[in-house]
Amino acid sequence: MTDERVNHLLIFGLGYAGRAIAKAAVEAGWHVSATTRGETRAEPGVTLVPFAKAGPVIAAATHILSSAAPDETGDPVLARYHAALKSAPAQWLGYLSTTGVYGDAQGNWVDEDSKPNPGSARTKRRVAAEHGWAALEKPLAIFRLAGIYGPGRSMLDDLQAGQGRHVLKPGHLFGRIHREDIAQAVLAALGQNATGIFNFSDDEPATPSDVVCEAARLLGIVPPPPVPYEQISKTMSPMALSFWSENRKVAAEKTKSHLGIAWRYPTYREGLAAILAEERASDMT
Repeated sequence: MTDERVNHLLIFGLGYAGRAIAKAAVEAGWHVSATTRGETRAEPGVTLVPFAKAGPVIAAATHILSSAAPDETGDPVLARYHAALKSAPAQWLGYLSTTGVYGDAQGNWVDEDSKPNPGSARTKRRVAAEHGWAALEKPLAIFRLAGIYGPGRSMLDDLQAGQGRHVLKPGHLFGRIHREDIAQAVLAALGQNATGIFNFSDDEPATPSDVVCEAARLLGIVPPPPVPYEQISKTMSPMALSFWSENRKVAAEKTKSHLGIAWRYPTYREGLAAILAEERASDMT
């Protein structure tokens, strides 16, 4: 590739999901840059750029993706680089948001056409950030992510560390998404310059109890003793309480159809099994 303006992806934030996206993009032949604050482990093939010096890369990138979460002061990327993004020649922008923007649906389904109904300060900031990116008036894809899991960040790790909690709240369902499915879906959107709202949530919303029991089964251990939500909620952080206060099932059929993909890990069962197989294979090398 002689022209770095061809398929040059800039990623704001090389975190857990951003790193998987960067790796997949490099493997697909993209030139990838990523911003960093302080010390960040390099990803092979990715050019690291200090966040404070990202202006020239914004001007050079054909595609820009932000994985940076807003804080109490707003979206950090928009706060610093609104003018640069507004004038950037990039043909596509992407923003990683959260399915939390749909709020509490009382256990019912929501989909890509459902109106946001944020129920916490955290998710209200997310909706504000989505609006901020849309206000740039550029071709934009908003990716709303369910609970992210994958190698090094799953119930398998929690149980192995002796930190897994078996919370019982019957009928309370959560959506999840494996980080490799995030990467494949974002790459599909990049390849198509796809725009709009996309839900990244697997095909089977499940109770945390189901996930704990499956992870324990895969590990060949007894699950932790179940504890009713009403009892354990007294010790939960405000963020955890905000998750548990909302109940919804997130559909992603329109996303998969639009992007022409199927989830590699359509439920937590396939995802956990793959994580464990990868860990055991790594232990043998």
